[in-house]
Amino acid sequence: MEDYHTIIKNFDKINFREISPTTQNIHENTFEEDLSNAIDEFVDLSFKDLNKGTEENIRKRYFLNYMNDYNVKPKEVYYWLLNNQINSNSIYLLGYFNYYGIETNTNSKKAFELIQKAEELGNDIAQLYLTNMYIDGEGIEKDYKKAFELSKKLVERESPDGMNKLGCCYEYGFGTDINMKKAFEFYKKASDLGNLHGMYNLGDCYENGIGTDIDRKKAFKLYQKVAELGYSHGIYYLGRCYKKGIGTDIDVQKAFKLYQKAADLGNSDGVNSLGCCYDDGIGTVVNKQKAFKLFQKASDLGHLYGMNNLGCCYYNGIGTEINKKKAIELYQKAANLGNRLAQYNLANMYKRGNWIEKDINQAIHWYKKSAEQGYQLAQKKLKKLLKE
Repeated sequence: MEDYHTIIKNFDKINFREISPTTQNIHENTFEEDLSNAIDEFVDLSFKDLNKGTEENIRKRYFLNYMNDYNVKPKEVYYWLLNNQINSNSIYLLGYFNYYGIETNTNSKKAFELIQKAEELGNDIAQLYLTNMYIDGEGIEKDYKKAFELSKKLVERESPDGMNKLGCCYEYGFGTDINMKKAFEFYKKASDLGNLHGMYNLGDCYENGIGTDIDRKKAFKLYQKVAELGYSHGIYYLGRCYKKGIGTDIDVQKAFKLYQKAADLGNSDGVNSLGCCYDDGIGTVVNKQKAFKLFQKASDLGHLYGMNNLGCCYYNGIGTEINKKKAIELYQKAANLGNRLAQYNLANMYKRGNWIEKDINQAIHWYKKSAEQGYQLAQKKLKKLLKE
């Protein structure tokens, strides 16, 4: 935190109030030099922070909060960036503004073009962002091969976050063959260098035997470590450990508190799990209205189980009035995105003809989709339906 305040002092020395898209001051050498240096330092720190695995919502909040703390308006910085694409850092930062819709409409395509340009100029943080964009398909079509190649380049430059990304490529087969041992190896390297994503993924390896022997006590300790460092996924997974007794004794009260903490940080898994706690009375008293609101929030955050759970609320009148039309829409949306529970629920509705036209072929289709993901109830229903 102190490093950020040191950097923003450079911003504080600049008279941003004189800036507008048409002022001559925007081209003054002293002003340009001061702001350019401050941006360079800020981007450099952001790269270091990204390599540590600090979550994006927190880093974005740092940026905006410091602007406000020192009376620096993002709008004025945005206009300066539009007129001063002078190096890879200013090009990247304008892409960042476009990516997150800071003082402009969100434009993933424009963000990609700018971040790609900055990467071609050798910009480190642009390379990390571009890797994510190729994996997630933000502003472009997904290109796992390019993501894999960029991850290898980052590893060659000893980037901890690059090591974590390369581990993901090997675990999920992004641009290369699946190799769980290599995934484990790169997660461990990233973790040893202090990358929070790497620590979290290494914990997952120990929990599920990915490229190594199952050791749930090691998994618990890694989740505990990243949780203590404020990583929301680690906080959520630590809560999950206490709920299910993974590497530790079951303690549903601790699980509830950790889910609450993760939810407060905007973690969608934490929001959805907190909803489940209120729905079932896990570590707290039953409160169906709170459960409904949390499932609604998780759904708005794009959480697939949250969408399914919200659908269940509308279907059964949990914390809200029954609305089968909304239930169907939510099941359909989550099913299309690959959620196995929503696929199962949608199949049931097609099979029974509940508030939807009965369609056995559609029922078979969605039971099969769910069954392929290992959902046993779907496997049983599919087997039975095919025999009829």
